[in-house]
Amino acid sequence: MRRVSRFTVAGVAAAALALTVSACGSSSSESSSSDSDKNLGLALAYDVGGKGDQSFNDAATAGLDKADKEFGYKSTAVEPQDGESDADKTQRLETLAKQGYNPVIGVGFAYAPAVKEVASKYPDTTFGIVDDNSFTEKNVANLVFHEEQASYLAGVAAAKATKTNTVGFVGGVDVPLIHKFEAGFKQGVEDTKKGVKVQSQYLTETAAEGGFSSPDKGESAAEGQIDDGADVVYAAAGLSGQGVIKAAAAHKIWAIGVDSDQYKQTALAAYKDSILTSAMKNVEGAVYELAKSVKDGKPETGEIRGSLDNGGVSLSNSNPTFADNTAIQDAIKKAEEGIKDGSITVKTS
Repeated sequence: MRRVSRFTVAGVAAAALALTVSACGSSSSESSSSDSDKNLGLALAYDVGGKGDQSFNDAATAGLDKADKEFGYKSTAVEPQDGESDADKTQRLETLAKQGYNPVIGVGFAYAPAVKEVASKYPDTTFGIVDDNSFTEKNVANLVFHEEQASYLAGVAAAKATKTNTVGFVGGVDVPLIHKFEAGFKQGVEDTKKGVKVQSQYLTETAAEGGFSSPDKGESAAEGQIDDGADVVYAAAGLSGQGVIKAAAAHKIWAIGVDSDQYKQTALAAYKDSILTSAMKNVEGAVYELAKSVKDGKPETGEIRGSLDNGGVSLSNSNPTFADNTAIQDAIKKAEEGIKDGSITVKTS
């Protein structure tokens, strides 16, 4: 199995309207290969929140747009449905593979059962799954990240920026993946400034309850933390994070975004002056590189993990107030060097 760990950091591409395919289709037991000899391009099956979350899914979309532009593809992307089952996800991936898309990427760990079922039936199609590292199949790429490293840097920034010595963390769903964000953030705060209190709250126990797709829940959680003195709030909550950013702007405190550079997102332009920075993971680059590897005839498989070392995770520097703050920038540089040289080991739980 080929193991790849190198990322190419891609610039944010202009958003393009993704085509939609039906989630219907015949059972994949009919065929173990595509009905088309020509690769139509890559296909994204979005996680909850869908396109327009200004975060996780939109980062994947930027990777699709870049691949389409460079390779002349006409890729597609499919929105999730409320209350859908694993069987619905399986049928979606199956349909995309059967139609001739390659690679087919499940954007989020919720696609793990579907990828498990479909990948073996379409051995000539490369499947990717973001945020899951459980696959050993020869045609599956596990696109994963050291989220805790970028979150540590976000914690450093929060500790240097707070004036009340109270900061907040809002997690979308209480699952191990989001625990990594919280753990890194808390450690970054504690290592930078002793005595700073970190308030943590998870919006829901399961994704089906809307933890990643409910801005109103995010806003309410942030309001509570702000009422308790937080003047910096970090959200790892997908679409729900928009509510956290809105609350921060309303109270003129700092928000820290996630996954994409949320300072640059058009839909958040009204709040951007309150977005201190964003803990980014290069989902865009991961999607693009997987598509490129398929086009080049050397499909990536196995674990492909983004880190500070390879540019797979980072902290954005778009807000001039943040970029020009020497004390914050010096602290972040020191922390980043420590993580890279191994003198700082960031916790994941």
